[in-house]
Amino acid sequence: MEWSDLRVFLAIAREGTLGAAARKLGQTQPTMGRRLQALERALGHQLFQRTKDGFVLTDEGAAVLSHAERMEEEALAFQRQLTGQEQQLDGMLRITSSDWFAEYILTPVIAEFSKQYPRVIIELLTDSRFFSLSRREADLAFRIQPFDEPDVVSRKLLRMPYGVYIASDYPRPETGDGTGASLLVMNVAFGGMPEVAWLQRMLPHAHVGFRSNARSVQARMCVMGAGVAVLPRPLGDTIDNLQRIDLGEEPPTRDVWVGYHRDMRRLARLRALLDMVVDQLAN
Repeated sequence: MEWSDLRVFLAIAREGTLGAAARKLGQTQPTMGRRLQALERALGHQLFQRTKDGFVLTDEGAAVLSHAERMEEEALAFQRQLTGQEQQLDGMLRITSSDWFAEYILTPVIAEFSKQYPRVIIELLTDSRFFSLSRREADLAFRIQPFDEPDVVSRKLLRMPYGVYIASDYPRPETGDGTGASLLVMNVAFGGMPEVAWLQRMLPHAHVGFRSNARSVQARMCVMGAGVAVLPRPLGDTIDNLQRIDLGEEPPTRDVWVGYHRDMRRLARLRALLDMVVDQLAN
């Protein structure tokens, strides 16, 4: 039994199909299929049921999964510890944040960092899902809620102000009414965000006309006159043809947190970037 075959098994179990697992590991689909068959022959058990919707774990596969995940964690911990002891300012740093935060907040800092440390390769991942720091899916993460993963070192980076925006030619909604206004809000997966309930409270007679999990898309829709949006001010204030309006009460603010796995705390390139981020962004 090869550890590399167990990595294939874990990827298929998590992704559900050979194609998605192959993309995850940078392998071809036939190679993934051969590696899985080799593992099943070595163990003497079928680990997945092949269905029209994808791969489903058998009872034997579910038993293997828990052991394989523990083996993966040990291997990743070993890798993190070795990586965390590297002191040279070269290599790769993988950063994750939301789309608009990456574009409007992080890129100026990263550009300056790249000038000072040209041998460090920055990979910036923008996604609404949370990448795992323990699995090295990312080295440094920026989120709008505190980290709850074990072994993650985190700190509050800044408090983000928000504003209410409309296009310059969009009819100004009446405070306390909002009749006829269309609201551009986060999608249902982010329905618990405080600005969504706040906007509906301030404009109770407005209707939700558009949802998205991307702030930059909301801003673009707002520019095109599709409705009223609550946006982070570093985003909304910099876009032409958007005007910030006063509804008589400021929208709720949000805290931005930055975190990394504790095994990476001695990694010189991570410390250098984090120091620059804190110096330029922290309040």
